[in-house]
Amino acid sequence: MLVVRDNPGLGRFEIGSGDAIAFVEYRRIGKRVVLIHTEVPKEMSGQGVGSKLVGGVLDVLRTEGATVVPQCEFVARFIQQHPGYRSLVAED
Repeated sequence: MLVVRDNPGLGRFEIGSGDAIAFVEYRRIGKRVVLIHTEVPKEMSGQGVGSKLVGGVLDVLRTEGATVVPQCEFVARFIQQHPGYRSLVAED
């Protein structure tokens, strides 16, 4: 089972399988979390890992009461395709 974990030292959320780690880089600004970049290694691609990762990250941030700024195109597209997460997007 893949579990999303926060790695604040590297400023990213991670999900791993063996030596491979997929991650979403972020920057926290108070209760806002800017999701900057998502990366899924080749050996994990095509398995839905990116979607599991982003969904897990958004679930974690929801429980924290945070809002998100989806700078990463993958994250923005995921939110568009999953309307249940749209309420997390920070309003300017």
